[in-house]
Amino acid sequence: MASRGAGGRVLAALLALSSVLVLALQGAAAKPLVPAMFVFGDSLVDVGNNNHLANCNANCRANYRRYGVDLPCHSPTGRFSNGYNLADQLAQQLGFPESPPPFLSLPPEASQSHVSLDTGINFASGGAGLLERTGRSVCGEVVTMAAQVRNFTSLARAWMRENRTAADLIARSLFFISVGSNDLFEYSDAPPAPNNRNDTQFLQDLVASYAGYVKELYGVGAKKFSVVSPSLVGCCPSQRKIAHDDPKDVDKYGCLGTANNLSRQLQPMVASMLHDLSLELPGMNYSLGDAVGMAEWVFKSPSTPAYNFTELVTACCGKGEFGADGCDSTALLCQNRSNYVFWDRYHPTEAASAVTANQLFVDTGFFVHPINVQQLA
Repeated sequence: MASRGAGGRVLAALLALSSVLVLALQGAAAKPLVPAMFVFGDSLVDVGNNNHLANCNANCRANYRRYGVDLPCHSPTGRFSNGYNLADQLAQQLGFPESPPPFLSLPPEASQSHVSLDTGINFASGGAGLLERTGRSVCGEVVTMAAQVRNFTSLARAWMRENRTAADLIARSLFFISVGSNDLFEYSDAPPAPNNRNDTQFLQDLVASYAGYVKELYGVGAKKFSVVSPSLVGCCPSQRKIAHDDPKDVDKYGCLGTANNLSRQLQPMVASMLHDLSLELPGMNYSLGDAVGMAEWVFKSPSTPAYNFTELVTACCGKGEFGADGCDSTALLCQNRSNYVFWDRYHPTEAASAVTANQLFVDTGFFVHPINVQQLA
């Protein structure tokens, strides 16, 4: 994120989060399952942070017509979706109206103490990845995962200096992380360099970074982590088009095999990392959603009593083959959006992300381990 005004935003957020404590102590009649939710990751859960980045290019913003068409306001809010995204929908499962607001939307001056925030903060940034370099070449500017975590830890330390009960509230809050897809996109899309490419080392670097972020958050009191692994990234329309242009790398779903193989390898590595951390860090609890398994389930069973997906391949909003050439005001827009898995060339529809959110919340061991988010909360 841009450094200018960062200190002011942290102080403003400190004032804002004080109201979290007040409302938690008041004990509202219809309380959510956790006092607050803090969101980290990429465009699957960004609710507008990128709109506040001066050097973030149009590829990594969702602030134009078509986006948000199914939100109550029927207009773009920075969500990479036709409606609510995964962060919103998991928040709703927990009892909040939607995702907490984006960190960069907080007033830049700490003196604006009228800020009210009773749900937490969303730090996610479209284009961000587990590695510090991820997203910059594509987006120009992103809030990296390292910066997202620093923003929260700085805020948490300041808050705990001011409030004796802050540590308890942080420990009872949910920390939701959805990240890693952009690392896989950039790695699999890079020109092949067989002599220098080491998939195992690359994935190990991702997991090491992931572990570091979880430890940093734990270090300032986070205890409850809801994590979702990258899905079958090779199946989004942009990657299907690449696979179609190079049929030698097409898997059984008609997707880009190289990218999907990385997703399949990464998921158990993340699972092992979280398990080891839960043994190492006293009081840490986690819920891990296997998005690869969930995607395969949808592809194999596109119609159930809970949903009916009739279009698994093409983007609802997009131009060109598979709708892979971008969603803007000139792109075709499907009318039956609840029947589409993909909204644009990279992101799911509101309907598809709702399936993931529901599984994260109530799954009994098929795709979510060792406990679901409801149990974690």
